[in-house]
Amino acid sequence: MELGYMGVRYNETPLSVRELVSFTDSKKTELFETLQRIGVKQCMVLSTCNRSGIFFFYDGNKQWEQIDTCYSGSFPDVDFAGYLQKKQGEEALMYLFRITAGLESLVLGEDQILGQVVEALEFAQLMGMAGKELNKVVRDAIRCSKRIKEELHISENPLSVSYVGVRRLAEVMGDRICGSRMLVIGSGKTAELALMYLREYVPEQIYICNRTRQRAGKLRERFPELRVVSYEDRYQILQQCEVVVSATASPHLVITEERYRDLTAVQDGVKRYFLDLAAPRDIDQRLAGYPGIRIIDMDTLQDIARQNQRERERLAGESASMIRDAVAETKEWFHISRMDETIESLQKRCHAIVEDSYAYLERKLELTDREQKLVRKVLNASLQRLLREPIRELKQLDTEEEQEEYKEMIQRLFVKEGD
Repeated sequence: MELGYMGVRYNETPLSVRELVSFTDSKKTELFETLQRIGVKQCMVLSTCNRSGIFFFYDGNKQWEQIDTCYSGSFPDVDFAGYLQKKQGEEALMYLFRITAGLESLVLGEDQILGQVVEALEFAQLMGMAGKELNKVVRDAIRCSKRIKEELHISENPLSVSYVGVRRLAEVMGDRICGSRMLVIGSGKTAELALMYLREYVPEQIYICNRTRQRAGKLRERFPELRVVSYEDRYQILQQCEVVVSATASPHLVITEERYRDLTAVQDGVKRYFLDLAAPRDIDQRLAGYPGIRIIDMDTLQDIARQNQRERERLAGESASMIRDAVAETKEWFHISRMDETIESLQKRCHAIVEDSYAYLERKLELTDREQKLVRKVLNASLQRLLREPIRELKQLDTEEEQEEYKEMIQRLFVKEGD
């Protein structure tokens, strides 16, 4: 059984493709059901603004090919055209650790990805697709990520996509951003971070809307100056705003050119700035053709992120040894765990022998309660002592080939069929 990965990510796949391969909860469920039918028992879907992929455990090349078909089949209308990335074994494990640490993100060391990995694992657990191995490797990756952040202080200065987006917005608008009126669409973590940075420019008013008004209302507890408006009224409200920030998980456009064109208050040359922090995109790109309209989207932010390349390389270099050590520990656990089933079979066989021997002695001898407990304890201790050294040797086997040979030998010598 090996760890595998398939997916697409921001720096190798254009946004026009990425926005077509995002996973909704229903699509995740459909994929899990399909994978279960071909015998895959452990899988986690990691779908974010900048990547869409799955980590899974598989048995052999045939199942790998079946999983490949299942993943591509989830998006029948998409031509991956070489964008689909695949990793196996240690390479997949290392990639999981790097993703979780924020080293494969658009903005190096971003905090959001750690929470997204946690949520992805929790969803897999909820759907019964997270077994011992998947839980172990993901939790080890999370633990390593937290250590890197604590020791290297990667997150001391905000470098999230929301931060970069708002900073770019401020650069484009100049002094006009201060005292402006703003509309924020969405109420998730990205929108919340954007609100935190937007407040630094002391806007005249920030409106917020979301399909679920209650969720937008919760943000008002942290940002009491917010004015919550109905999602259906977003077009009317944006007419009053110079800035529109959208960060939803909607699979469809939130602001369309057709609806915008029909607004009575839209005038030629009006200056309005759209910050689109969503993938798939929320803002209709045709609006960029209107005089005075400026759209900043995720592809635009990639250009800004390249300016952080020197810092990316420095931090990646410092954290590389920490990740290598953590991956080595996880590999060692995984190597040893391959023998768990065999060791458990030996333990069960030992227990069966103890019970059989004790039952025989109990029939032949008249034992007091104290003597019964003593006999059972001695029998068990004797057999455990006999198994102690073989079990230690099993855990120290160097290769998977050796492990398989010993498994077969132990099965033939000690473990009866049906035990």
